[in-house]
Amino acid sequence: MSLQKTLSIIKPDAVARNLIGSIDSRFEQAGLRIVAMRRIKMTKEQAQAFYEVHKDKAFYDSLCDYMSSGPVVVQVLSGENAVLKNREIMGATNPANAEIGTIRRDFGESIEHNAVHGSDSEENALQEISFFFNQLDIVE
Repeated sequence: MSLQKTLSIIKPDAVARNLIGSIDSRFEQAGLRIVAMRRIKMTKEQAQAFYEVHKDKAFYDSLCDYMSSGPVVVQVLSGENAVLKNREIMGATNPANAEIGTIRRDFGESIEHNAVHGSDSEENALQEISFFFNQLDIVE
């Protein structure tokens, strides 16, 4: 096992429904530590830059509009195999396909409004974390 960091974003739909504590408790109960956290409101340009990897996909504009529509909570999670563990806790992108007891199954409203974002690889986690945080922000 390896100690890793991964990025988690609690999306506007979950923030608006006051689910931050409920979601974060899932991470902590699974053994992940929140080592950096910030509540922000992304501009459309920031959302476009963050999701640039999806620029050529049909959902890109809608996703960027949505992610800049209200406050989000960006955070760094740390723990053993944090990337994979976070993805398991989140569940499938489509809440209807997510396993019972996952964040997206319990709190997601649709594929886009699915409560959370998480890095999909260790390499992407490093890039995504550095998009929102510098090393001084991350406190183990």
